[in-house]
Amino acid sequence: MAINLQKGQRINLEKSNGSKLTNFCVGCNWGAIVKKGGFLGLGKTVQDVDLDLSCIMFDANGQLIDHIYSPLYKREFLASYGMPLGKVDSNDYSLHHSGDDLKGDQSGDDGLDNEIITVDLSRTSPNVDQIFFFLNNCGREDFSQIPYASIRMYEGTPDRVKEVFASYNVAAEPQFKGMTALIMGKLYRRNGEWKFSAIGDAYPDANLCQTIRRIATNYTK
Repeated sequence: MAINLQKGQRINLEKSNGSKLTNFCVGCNWGAIVKKGGFLGLGKTVQDVDLDLSCIMFDANGQLIDHIYSPLYKREFLASYGMPLGKVDSNDYSLHHSGDDLKGDQSGDDGLDNEIITVDLSRTSPNVDQIFFFLNNCGREDFSQIPYASIRMYEGTPDRVKEVFASYNVAAEPQFKGMTALIMGKLYRRNGEWKFSAIGDAYPDANLCQTIRRIATNYTK
């Protein structure tokens, strides 16, 4: 049974049969915003929603050493924050991003995640000590306005969900009203094993770089 993540919750990465979970996906699902309008309210308009699922990696000293975020972010914007260009693979190829979805589901929930980061902890570089997953909205909506926005960890592939391990229902949480960034949680090493800590802190950050600074300053200790 999937765990509904709660803020501050710490969980072991174990499957239902007791074996360690080393290969899994972190995916985010959301829908475009459908608004009724037109003559007698019979028409409708569809507003694209661009959420970005990203992750950053730190060593044991809290130094940022790697990242995965959309390659579509402009060089000039990233440079103004001292950040490198986006990419879809970690340096050790243990994490891979499926690519930037700029619209969200246009015709209702299709049951698949719009953006997915696949994880293979067996390939993670020894100097990676913490991996943070976070979500940013590139538009003006807050999370409470976005249909069925959620994040989950599951065993399977981007096209096939085998077993959901844990989930975070963003749209259903009232504290996310007015918020445009969510620090989902982190993977961290403890006594030679990987564990997961649900953070669940939401902020009105204007962009991804502000969230990265926030994580580096407040969450790596």
